[in-house]
Amino acid sequence: MRVLLAALMVAGVTIQPVAAGCATDVQIDQFVTDYMSNSPTAALSANGTIEDALCAQKRIVAALEPHMGPVIGYKAGLTSAPAQERFGASEPVQGVLFRDMMLQDGASVPSDWGARPVFEADLVLVVGAADINNATTPEEVLTHVSTIRPFIELPDLTLAEGEPITPVTLTAIGVAPKLGVLGAEIPVSDPAAMSQALADMTVVLSAADGDVLAEAPGRAVLDHPANAALWLISKGVEFKPGDLISVGSFGPLFPPAKGKGGASVTYEGLPGDPTVSVVFD
Repeated sequence: MRVLLAALMVAGVTIQPVAAGCATDVQIDQFVTDYMSNSPTAALSANGTIEDALCAQKRIVAALEPHMGPVIGYKAGLTSAPAQERFGASEPVQGVLFRDMMLQDGASVPSDWGARPVFEADLVLVVGAADINNATTPEEVLTHVSTIRPFIELPDLTLAEGEPITPVTLTAIGVAPKLGVLGAEIPVSDPAAMSQALADMTVVLSAADGDVLAEAPGRAVLDHPANAALWLISKGVEFKPGDLISVGSFGPLFPPAKGKGGASVTYEGLPGDPTVSVVFD
């Protein structure tokens, strides 16, 4: 082995081994197979660090893009107190959004869209200018956001029963992206007013029969939804125009059965009190 390494170095080949806590080729291949077949899978980087998990995430994203389309944005997960309490987190986690996971308002999805499917009330900010990367306040973030879109995320926690679901293992799998339903675009014409509306709004998640499952203020996400963008920037994410930013859940995550055939989210206090809905087949 030493002879081989020496020969490679002489030939000018740079050796960049995968970190011990990252995921191996075999683990990546198995994860992608399980992910695409909605089969429970093993946790990755379970005994590693967040840095190990981000290494695994990078490799998984590259392996999933041929199946899910390119990355079109980023997500901050575990941004509300209930979500952090559920998974034992002290801060959010970062993941990605794929092009082909996105569905339009009113879409129908199979109730078994994943190995461990859940749904949540979320919100998407659409980046309008790269200057968002220099923002330091929620209002400055909104200055560089072109539109806001209601969003029901349909993640797949995907890990088999008994496997650890922690901030590290969630990060390793990209914070469980699978599907998501986007509502109509809401233009940001007055960043200051929109910033205030986002902080003051009430987000209501309801089952298909109208029963309210959860209700939370806009400030439930990191004291302001736009703080999710600031947190991602602080972790090294660099946004470009057109990127989507999922700010994270405004409350608990629910299994499909709780939706009684679907779910809707209403954003009381945003212009027009917009709503987005999904049907579970």
